[in-house]
Amino acid sequence: MQWHTDLPLIAILRGVTPPEAEAHVAAVLDAGFDAVEIPLNSPQWQESLPMLVKAFGERALIGAGTVLKPEQVDELAQMGCKLIVTPNIQPDVIKRAVGYGMTVCPGCATATEAFTAIEAGAQALKIFPSSAFGPDYIKALKAVLPPDIPVFAVGGVTPENLAVWLKAGCAGAGLGSDLYRAGQPVERTAAQAKAFVKAYREAVQ
Repeated sequence: MQWHTDLPLIAILRGVTPPEAEAHVAAVLDAGFDAVEIPLNSPQWQESLPMLVKAFGERALIGAGTVLKPEQVDELAQMGCKLIVTPNIQPDVIKRAVGYGMTVCPGCATATEAFTAIEAGAQALKIFPSSAFGPDYIKALKAVLPPDIPVFAVGGVTPENLAVWLKAGCAGAGLGSDLYRAGQPVERTAAQAKAFVKAYREAVQ
């Protein structure tokens, strides 16, 4: 099983507001990203997500993060979201999202959690918080996981250290505060997005 987009980097725009969401998403997509996550603890996500799906749904995998309940998956499916990211392993959430044909990337830390997620149908795994575990931990965990399940590092990934996570066996990464912080100008988002894309391409060439 392979990741469903060309570039295995997920832009996490936590805290983005509806009036600015389109500009920031356009900036990351123009830089080369093709997967965007709006966490559900962002302001008025019920407005931002349908708007982003309508504007960019043909260009990118648009969806939500910090998804905790199956009912939220129902709401997101109605909006047209195609990506579900969670901070934890909740099999009912994973199964509901898979049932809608969504790409699911749940957050896990241990082998037990990872295999629980895979059994529920998750197509990818997010190791969170990666910075607390380190690349050696991920390398060890990867040794027991099915080789066709993409693993994403999330938490503490920067353009400078992205290559380290890829070398440890990660397919890619989810990029939060080092890509986008609430309230920052679009120019900053664009510059960081380009830096991450450049770092990824240099690491895998």
